[in-house]
Amino acid sequence: MSLLLAALAQWQEIGVAGRSDWLAALRLAGYCAGAVGVIVLGVGCGRLAGVVTSIAARFSSTPATADRACGPQARRALTDAVDAHLANDDRMARQLRAELQDLQVRSQLCERQKRHVEAILYSLRDAVLVVDGSDRLLMANEPATKLFGFDAGGACHEPLAEVIGRTHAEFVDLLRQSRRNQTEATKRELVFTQANRPHTFEAIISCVQEDGKTSGVVAVLHDVTKEKEVAQMKNDFVSHVSHELKTPLSSIMAYSEMLADGEAGDEETRKEFYAVIQNQAQRLNRLIEDILNISRIESGLIKVKKEQASLAILIEEQMQMIRSYAEEKNITVMSGRPIVYDQVYVDKDMIAQVIINLLSNAVKYTPAGGHVTVGTEVDEAARLARVTVTDTGVGIPEEEMGHLFEKFFRVSANNKQAKGTGLGLNLAKQIVEKVHDGRMFVTSQVGVGSTFGFELPLATAGQGVAA
Repeated sequence: MSLLLAALAQWQEIGVAGRSDWLAALRLAGYCAGAVGVIVLGVGCGRLAGVVTSIAARFSSTPATADRACGPQARRALTDAVDAHLANDDRMARQLRAELQDLQVRSQLCERQKRHVEAILYSLRDAVLVVDGSDRLLMANEPATKLFGFDAGGACHEPLAEVIGRTHAEFVDLLRQSRRNQTEATKRELVFTQANRPHTFEAIISCVQEDGKTSGVVAVLHDVTKEKEVAQMKNDFVSHVSHELKTPLSSIMAYSEMLADGEAGDEETRKEFYAVIQNQAQRLNRLIEDILNISRIESGLIKVKKEQASLAILIEEQMQMIRSYAEEKNITVMSGRPIVYDQVYVDKDMIAQVIINLLSNAVKYTPAGGHVTVGTEVDEAARLARVTVTDTGVGIPEEEMGHLFEKFFRVSANNKQAKGTGLGLNLAKQIVEKVHDGRMFVTSQVGVGSTFGFELPLATAGQGVAA
């Protein structure tokens, strides 16, 4: 009786839940089977008791009759009848126990499979939502609850439109339309807001088919925001490279055509044309080298040859290269006092490129009569060497400071001040931070000047000796 009551209670629970839980139905079947087995066993025992009672009544009516009737054959017949009933009831009880055990095993297997499927869904990084044929929420994993901002525990079997709110009405309409059209799979791009920032999701909507009918809808939402940003960056990169390559190529082609057409009638004009072609060819070569070096660093394919080197010597070598260019603009280039221990473990060619990039930028954006100062210092406590290049140039607006190290970025207010590709600072940052585990930094004030610098770890004793 208790099993039957449990089965009825389970059936009532299923009715409340919309009879959509197949595991609960399986439990109901187990309860019903157990209840029926107990009832059948009780009926068999009752029948056996009735037979025994009737036989006993017949043989106990009178002593004489009992004596005559309770002979060997009668007792044997009675024993056989009782044994037959007991054997039959025992066989039925064993069969019912076996069926009940089988149902219990199947129930456990189904429960384990359900937990396994739920574990898989809950471990996905993509947001997953499942609704039934009435657009009520059946399941949602953690990324889905975070995306739409609701509690999965209290939202089960509630209408999806009420759970995720009116702000996502487009998504609810998409699920409802897919269910009505019985679409096998639909892919759409949707935009949701997370942390006050729009995110693009690729939504795949699939209908759940049972016996040819749509019983629910599954939605999987994959965040493609980063992929979109990377694709846009690639498009911008190609656009910038194409523009930067066309500029020197156009000059080379134009002056080459003028030379071929004989427009340079004297040797002085021809030398001027040759100089333009050579300068533009060098500019084109620098651009290609910068692009290749940035690509190699980002992909981890660049060859690095590190060794102990003196920062003071590296700085002095690059200052010798930049001084002639600075003198043409009447700009003074100065360096501070050399430090006692400035040994760093670096690729000398790469760090030299960083220094020359910072020096050339300082000279380019400093008006005539200004000065550029190179400073070096050592932080013994932090085991760092610091290099700064300070100019008295035009400065950088505060709103553009955060973009200085981006590829192809040039300060719009200073574009007319000097030519450039916008790759030098990005390459310098890549070399310092990715290759040498250092740090780039910048401070600036419009109309006063700028300070660009970098930090590198000091070389430790014996570092690089084996190489």
